[in-house]
Amino acid sequence: MRDTLRILLCSRVFPPNIGGIETVSAILAEQWANFGIDVAVVTETPGEQTSKQYEIVRQPSTGRLRNLARHADLIFQNNISLRTLLPLLPSRKPIVIAHQGMLRRADNTRGWREYLKCSMLPLCRNVAVSNAVAQALPVKSTVIFNPFDSREFAPPRSEERPQDLVFLGRLVSDKGCDLLLRALSLLKQDAVYPSATIIGDGPDMSALREQTAKLGLMDQVTFKGSIREGRGAEVAQHKIMVVPSIWAEPFGVVALEGLAAGCAVVSSNTGGLPDAVGPCGLLFPGGDARALAQAIRELLDRPSLREKLASESVGHLKRFRPEVIARQYLDVFTAALKA
Repeated sequence: MRDTLRILLCSRVFPPNIGGIETVSAILAEQWANFGIDVAVVTETPGEQTSKQYEIVRQPSTGRLRNLARHADLIFQNNISLRTLLPLLPSRKPIVIAHQGMLRRADNTRGWREYLKCSMLPLCRNVAVSNAVAQALPVKSTVIFNPFDSREFAPPRSEERPQDLVFLGRLVSDKGCDLLLRALSLLKQDAVYPSATIIGDGPDMSALREQTAKLGLMDQVTFKGSIREGRGAEVAQHKIMVVPSIWAEPFGVVALEGLAAGCAVVSSNTGGLPDAVGPCGLLFPGGDARALAQAIRELLDRPSLREKLASESVGHLKRFRPEVIARQYLDVFTAALKA
């Protein structure tokens, strides 16, 4: 691979937005720049030039997009987007797509957009971010897991964890925060009263607050809203991270973040979450509030189990460090450029 490799990274969403795809795109861009690679990022997210290591082109015109492609050796799409893929296909540059989803709608069917995207995949190199995504794609793919932010979510300096449970994510129905509240209600019936911190914001905030009040959980549940800086330190104040997703998460970076902050993890067994959790947490059937409550109680009652899971996470997390994942992508890029 040439020392002057030029990568055009297409990421529909990007910081300052907060989310999984945004985080992964920023991590990869930074890592490749650290390797001495020339990286340009194109995104639909408005904002400023926030990096001194690589160029960020926000909301480019089609002409600007094609010009950037002419100067690139390879095009990388972090999640497929017709907005950038269609204009770039004629560039004849190798295109690698990291699939952060299963190319299906919420009802598990495919509409015309999904079929159009599927029709283009044989023209590209395809990467799946989990084994579940690889199984769902209609073409052969290489599995490369997502990285986590190893600076924000680092081992805590103190093992004191005054809080019990933490949820981190967008407050939308798919993420299952309401399921956590129902599990807390079930535990309350058994005279178990763990504290729970909800970090995140979204359209379901009001409904979740109402549900908390209705279930009589106001003394146990704290809504923190979105936290842009210091999320890792906040998560590290808790014993257990709960990832109660209802839908089949393509991967689940949030589980890695919980593990990196030293939490034990309780997660639904949907989609790519088992890949992220590995041997470091307890899985429960997605949507089952009683099973979730039982898993939470088991970890609360057994500090030795929490310690065992934490010890397993040390080796597990090495596979997801930014520099490791970035180099795995470079191997795919090398093969694409040689084809």
